[in-house]
Amino acid sequence: MLTDSFFNLVPHGIQRIPYHNHKKKADNISFENLITHTASNSVAMAVAMASLMSVIRSSNPKPLLTSHFPPLRPSPFHFHFRLRPSPPRTPLLRRSSIAAAFSDQPQSPSSITIEDNPLLQDFEFPPFDVIDASHVRPGMRALLNKLDDDLAELEKTVEPSWSKLVEPLERIVDRLSVVWGAINHLKAVQDTPELRSAIEEIQPERITFGLKVDQSKPIYNAFKAMKDSPDWATLSNARKRIVESSIKDAVLSGISLENDEREEFNKIQQELAKLSKTFGENVLDATKKFEKLVTDKNEIDGLPATALGLAAQIATSKGHENATAENGPWMITLDGPSFMSVMQHAKNRALREEIYRAYVTRASSGDLDNTPVIEQILKLRLAKAKLLGYNNYAELSMATKMATVDKAEELLEKLRSASWDAAVQDMEDLKQFARTQGAPEADELAHWDITFWSERLRESKYEINEEELRPYFSLPKVMDGLFNLVKMLFDIDVVPADGLAPVWNSDVKFYCIKDSTGSPISYFYFDPYSRPSEKRGGAWMGEVFARTRVFSYDKTSVRLPVAHMVCNQMPPVGDKPSLMTFREVETVFHEFGHALQHMLTKQDEGLVAGIRGIEWDAVELPSQFMENWCYHRDTLMSIAKHYETGECLPEDIYQKLLAARTFRAGSMSLRQLKFATLDLELHSKYDPGGPESIYDVDQRVAKRTQLLPPLPEDRFLCGFIHIFAGGYAAGYYSYKWAEVLSADAFSAFEDAGLNDDKALRDTGYRFRDTVLALGGGKDPLEVFIEFRGREPSPEPLLRHNGLLQTTA
Repeated sequence: MLTDSFFNLVPHGIQRIPYHNHKKKADNISFENLITHTASNSVAMAVAMASLMSVIRSSNPKPLLTSHFPPLRPSPFHFHFRLRPSPPRTPLLRRSSIAAAFSDQPQSPSSITIEDNPLLQDFEFPPFDVIDASHVRPGMRALLNKLDDDLAELEKTVEPSWSKLVEPLERIVDRLSVVWGAINHLKAVQDTPELRSAIEEIQPERITFGLKVDQSKPIYNAFKAMKDSPDWATLSNARKRIVESSIKDAVLSGISLENDEREEFNKIQQELAKLSKTFGENVLDATKKFEKLVTDKNEIDGLPATALGLAAQIATSKGHENATAENGPWMITLDGPSFMSVMQHAKNRALREEIYRAYVTRASSGDLDNTPVIEQILKLRLAKAKLLGYNNYAELSMATKMATVDKAEELLEKLRSASWDAAVQDMEDLKQFARTQGAPEADELAHWDITFWSERLRESKYEINEEELRPYFSLPKVMDGLFNLVKMLFDIDVVPADGLAPVWNSDVKFYCIKDSTGSPISYFYFDPYSRPSEKRGGAWMGEVFARTRVFSYDKTSVRLPVAHMVCNQMPPVGDKPSLMTFREVETVFHEFGHALQHMLTKQDEGLVAGIRGIEWDAVELPSQFMENWCYHRDTLMSIAKHYETGECLPEDIYQKLLAARTFRAGSMSLRQLKFATLDLELHSKYDPGGPESIYDVDQRVAKRTQLLPPLPEDRFLCGFIHIFAGGYAAGYYSYKWAEVLSADAFSAFEDAGLNDDKALRDTGYRFRDTVLALGGGKDPLEVFIEFRGREPSPEPLLRHNGLLQTTA
């Protein structure tokens, strides 16, 4: 999931909902809901996909009023703090000129002094190990006061030139972006009541400053004058895109509004940030709140050894000191690994039902009820869109995307209609299999049965047991194989750099990426394990520093990019390393694809470097592209080694994994279409406060996108973080939109020859120098054509989905 800019609730980043694979894993359960898994009709899907590119090519965004910056596109006024291009020298934290500038400000006797506050020091990397809640209020207030003075000075002296407008503006807001990003990152991975309280108190002040920057008339007029000047033709394409998007984003940040309308707009921005924060916290708290202690092993019959070990480990952490995997007691929670193990493997149908019902009703009652939060979010988003001249929030959201509302809906409907008939047959196949196994529920499968029987059918059809594969996918081997792959494809080395930068948890690893000469070009943190007591669910990549020339010391080099990658997989149990499911392997590859686009960028203009400035619809290209390599024989064999014996994954198992890749492939497509359709419906047609509730909309959409209707009490919307606390509002469709691009990009490597290392390297270098290097400085369709030599084709996606032969 992509998160909003630093002026909004959450830190920069890309996140995937927990255990929600964007590939078509029909037996997988999403974070948002456990819906019926259905399959695609091959011929109809082929027809729909054949028209997909005409849909994409003919999509023209609404003429600008421009858009509020979408989650992947930070505001034109967002930049990041300096990182030296050479490895940092100790000490990492020291008193700086910034802290010195703050030191004469009044301080209460009980407050932490400005000079001691780590948020205000001149750090090489954020001091994640020492920042705590007590630093937030004094540090942020001192920082905001100082930056407010700097902004006032810029408004007095601004001129329509790069050096007199963009660069000084970048220097002003860079520090805020880094500091606020570090604070919010810690909230995501190390949440505490004290940190929540501090952020809640400071957030309105931080948003007020952000709006002041966004709505600065002198800055806005300077950007417009720059575009109208004779020098416009001399600007690079990247700089032109920056200026144009800055003007657009300023308009949709309310700069054209006056008096009462601007005041109303600003109030909406403040309230939306507060509501999104509340939504996410309610989901986290509701997830943590549920605990089920099991003392009778018969109740959890079917759970694999890894799941039993985890359940016992959770029980131990909750005070049951003598808990063991063999004898219990065992604790089941709604956190991803625990929840998934029950839904996939528990033979106890009553237990599956209990856990399912708890999951789909999270954050829907009592003090944690997100229903009124959702209603107010939708109401305010609609009001905001109308203030800015749009009919609904979906139009506003689409203003900086490749698609329009109509084109997105057209695509979703074509794919939906293509999937439905085969989905019916897919359900019949599942019922028939359950009958052969003597299941009493075979003729009336419920939501809590679908995943369980899908897993059994997959095991029967392909003789693959995902739990039995875990020993072949230990985290250290997976990371080694991933790093070897990118060395071959992109001519980079990923080397451990633990100790170079402070980390927030002892499990966090730190890495340096070096080019072919051995010079560092970027860094990243990796936080792999689930910590449900403090860490939000999901998997995401986030930006710590962006590449930019402005913050180099000599004006000829650049500040190096830094990222963090966060997952929530099963932690080590006892003396065993973290043993991963194949889905978790795909998740790591996916997030690393996002990180690579951030870290391998060669764009020196910070506003469009890496993941910045890329149209939302195209941003999943590198992440989905990287998932394909999990099925590449040499890559898979390099990571699939038994953690105890070193034995490679048997060849017959590899062949079965390939065959199983398209198992119930259309089911995942229909499932994603439900989420995307509901998202657009809520943001384009739903009337907040009208006769239809949000759950009525959910039920209505489900009639066209699900075979099993949601339970009457289903409240999955109360946990739909993607669109209510993330960046996918009226944008969830983009997963399908970008899938064509990613499949076609990988097909270039297939065309080159997956067994030809030299050809793979040559193609990889071309991918690195285009898709991964150019960032948002060039239109994504032009970037794709530069890599592929032509416009995208749906054929590779049809083939990867197992539909091409039927089509032919």
